[in-house]
Amino acid sequence: MLAWCASAVPAQAQVDRDAPEVELEVQAPEIVLTGVPFELTVSPGDGGGPLTAAATTLEGASHESISASDGGLVVSGVTVAGSGAIGVSVSSGAARGSASVRAIPGWLSLAPPLLAIVLAIWLRQVIVALVAGIWIGATILTGFNPLTGFFEVGSRFVIGAVADSDRAHIIVFSMMFGGLAGILARSGGARGFAELITRYAKTPRQGQVSTMLTAFVVFFDDYANVIIRGNLMRPITDGLRVSREKLAFLTDTGAASVASTVIVSTWIGYEVGLIDQGLDLISYPEDGYSVFLRTIPYRFYPIFSFALALSVGFLGRDFGPMRAAEQRARTLNQPLRPGAEPATETLDEHPEIADGGATRLWIHGVVPILFVLGTAGIMIWITGRDALVAAGATDYGVRDIVTNSDSYVALLCAAIAGCASGIVLAVARRVLKLADAMDAWLAGLRSMVLAIVILILAWSIGDVTGDLHAADYLVQVLQNVLSPGLLPTLTFIVAGVMAFATGTSWATMAVLMPLVIPLASALSANAGLAPAAADPILMGVVGAVLAGAVFGDHCSPISDTTVLSSMASACDHIDHVRTQLPYALSAAGIAIGLGILPTSFGVSPWIALLAGAAATIVLVRVLGSRVDATSDGTSAS
Repeated sequence: MLAWCASAVPAQAQVDRDAPEVELEVQAPEIVLTGVPFELTVSPGDGGGPLTAAATTLEGASHESISASDGGLVVSGVTVAGSGAIGVSVSSGAARGSASVRAIPGWLSLAPPLLAIVLAIWLRQVIVALVAGIWIGATILTGFNPLTGFFEVGSRFVIGAVADSDRAHIIVFSMMFGGLAGILARSGGARGFAELITRYAKTPRQGQVSTMLTAFVVFFDDYANVIIRGNLMRPITDGLRVSREKLAFLTDTGAASVASTVIVSTWIGYEVGLIDQGLDLISYPEDGYSVFLRTIPYRFYPIFSFALALSVGFLGRDFGPMRAAEQRARTLNQPLRPGAEPATETLDEHPEIADGGATRLWIHGVVPILFVLGTAGIMIWITGRDALVAAGATDYGVRDIVTNSDSYVALLCAAIAGCASGIVLAVARRVLKLADAMDAWLAGLRSMVLAIVILILAWSIGDVTGDLHAADYLVQVLQNVLSPGLLPTLTFIVAGVMAFATGTSWATMAVLMPLVIPLASALSANAGLAPAAADPILMGVVGAVLAGAVFGDHCSPISDTTVLSSMASACDHIDHVRTQLPYALSAAGIAIGLGILPTSFGVSPWIALLAGAAATIVLVRVLGSRVDATSDGTSAS
């Protein structure tokens, strides 16, 4: 009988029972957040064959789905309920594997950026604040060991921040732009160019409007926009008694608004790629670029923030802390607040360049700037075309070239060309000896040290928040308001909070775009909306992600572009953030009240744009007051 039973068992089953158990390789994140989904990747061990999702189970945690991927598996939507070390195991047929994850409460992921922001505003010591935020994050990541976390600040995060190739390019071209500023100052080119511009910008109003309009000259990249315009306009606005806080605000606002909305820039490829990714999830009939173009009228925040900054400059009115800064500059001729610590040293304080005012030749300012702009354009064209050719493309246009260009290489080459042309021109025209030109260039490099330190620390704290999955936690907390008409507004707020807390608009867009596009489609379908009513919801959501990311990044003291604005304007970084914030919040309020909400319920975006632009003018007229310097040094409003 026993022999018969044994013979009745299928041969394959006997083989499976007798075969040795295969060990699976389970890869999990370094740290996870309680209740926040994450992914596990499972690979067959040595001797194991392809894994099948149907035969796989997960123990120790809940999950949403298991899918096959390159012979292995991806377990999506994994969540754990507790905190501390939690073991999870995966079984697939006779194979088995396990991993241990360390779970922490989700709110801890926000501790580093929040601590850095609070300390920066309270102490007005941005380096101390950033280091403290990085240290707290590293301490959490290392099992709450403060000593290990302290050493991780430098050995892991600071080194990691500068080891990235793109970031290294930014550091080098920022230093080179500082060197260029030193050459322009010592040769008299900066003063000469300032005098040339001030023929048309002879009042604080004209200087501010000129600063905003030059944003369209350097439209192709936000970094280039900030660095070139800030350094170019600083001697002009200083001479017109415009505060450094105002210059930093105008520089920051113009760069973010233009680079994020123009149809050709270094942002386009990234944004279109994210939109395409989300559209693929809902099988949308249009391509990413056409949707990108259609969402431009829905980018209410960058458009209204530009309109507000232009209104402030044109009307000559300010409110909030900015008014006090402008009154100080106009009446006391103090562009900087007494006791302020500018992110970049004032080059005129260096003895090796202080005598540059003796020669005021505009050609020594114009030619290097033209070399910068021309070289940047040529290198964007070359790198974009080469990338397309390498990919096998044969039919492409200007948009494709700019989209696929390497802006970091282009800007680095532009900075080098600007420095070289400035030195050669000054020496060839016998304005400077070669030794004097090199001394001025080195002085410019040294003036950027503090700014570079702040920038590296801002990158480091962004990496910390990324490792702690702060963005995922915010999405998990804030995604439960599920009304189709309110979804664009909620998306804008979530994107703003994420970008503010993490200091990066691009990471915010990457996290949100593939989430909110399917969500908008599903909510519209569940609500029974007709295509004509559902389309504005989808366009509004995509536009809200892009605009909200710019808003949060624009406000954040740990954002690299915010830091670069302080650098280029030689403004105290915390003063820049403090004076800019009321204007950014005002533009965001107008964007929500007159843009995002109305268009979500059927109002034309073009009507909303007109209403919002008019509202910025009214806001400045009502809340702002004029600051004029009279002959006796008092202010007249």
